[in-house]
Formats: sequence, structure tokens, C-alpha cells
Amino acid sequence: MTAEVALEARNLSFSYRAGQLPVIDDFSAGFHYGALTVVTGPSGTGKSTLLYLLALMLRETMGEVWCAGERVSGLSDAERSMLRASRYGFVFQDALLDPALTIADNICESAVFAGMPIDRARERAQQLMDDFGVGHRATHRPGEISGGQAQRVALCRALLTEPTIVFGDEPTGNLDRQSADVVWDALARHAHVTGACVLVATHDESRIASADVHVDLSR
Repeated sequence: MTAEVALEARNLSFSYRAGQLPVIDDFSAGFHYGALTVVTGPSGTGKSTLLYLLALMLRETMGEVWCAGERVSGLSDAERSMLRASRYGFVFQDALLDPALTIADNICESAVFAGMPIDRARERAQQLMDDFGVGHRATHRPGEISGGQAQRVALCRALLTEPTIVFGDEPTGNLDRQSADVVWDALARHAHVTGACVLVATHDESRIASADVHVDLSR
């Protein structure tokens, strides 16, 4: 496992409104390539907020976010969007699939935005769908598949571009144990086989033992 830092929070603070107590307060940490990191803590301790700050989906109140040795917290909205599309993958508690698109198109849409050729995107999407047991659902729409299948589709979408950084916000929270294990094992494999940095916020403390690093925001 490489010790190279993929993401770094430097004295990161965030409040949703001026004058309110910060949800994240002077937080500093580095997150490494090749490691699966879990972030735990009771509701309200800022697990999701931390992920959204590191993923450049929120702008910090104070402090900085660094990615691959470069300060990225000052990027414009357009630059943030392109960085997310090209380097990051996301799996959330709800699959957040577009109900108007087929499963295959849901998976490919963001990759094409990032510049992946459509033929390559479709080939890779089919491979991932087959790997996760949803290949036969490629032409279906989200309303025609189960919740567990939808989350596997979201996982395919997150991994399509072989991202170097993957975020999971309660990615197994709505799943039965078998489906949850599929998602979790895939995230761990992506970290350990491809050398990606995988950062997961979870309430499920049973996952701590299988992670490489544990960040407890309650402390």
C-alpha cells in the first residue's frame, strides 16, 4: 500500500449559516491511495458534510482541500465539475438514478461528460453490469429494478471511469446484508486492486474492522 496522500483537509471548517456553530471545525487529515477509510460518528457530527467538502460539492467556510498535491478548494464551479467527472466516483445512500434514462445510459452519462468515448463507456458499463449481476437490466429504467439492483447500478456508474478517488455516503444504508456486502466488497477491491483512495461515511460500525483506516468524528 502506497503512503501517497490522495486527499488532504487542512484546518477545514464549515457552517451552513453565518453565526451558527460549525458542523466541521478545524479538521485536518490526509487520505491515502490504496486505502479504504471509513468515517463514523453519531448523526450530526458531519460525516456527510466532510465528504461533500472533500468532493468539492460544498465550499468550506475556512481551511483548504488538496487533491494529489494541488490546492483545489479555490477552483471555479466549472473546474470543480470537471475534476469530479474525471477523477472522482460517488455512491450515495440513495442511488439517485435518472428515471427517464435506461440503466446503461445512467451509468454512461457522466463518463461521456468527462470525455470518455461513448463506445468505450458502453463497453466498460456492460462489463461492470455483468460483474455486478445487473447486465440483463441494461435497457430497463430505474423504476423497473429493485433497490439493491439500483445501488449496484450506482456502483457501476461510480467506477466506470476507474476513478482515483471514490466517495461513499452511507452506500449500504438501505440495503439487505447480501447486497450491502456486494457494494462494500467492490469498494474495498477498488481501493486495494487499483490503488484508489476510497472514503466511506457510515453508521454501520460492523464495517470498521474491514477498513484500512477509521476516522471517528465523535472524538
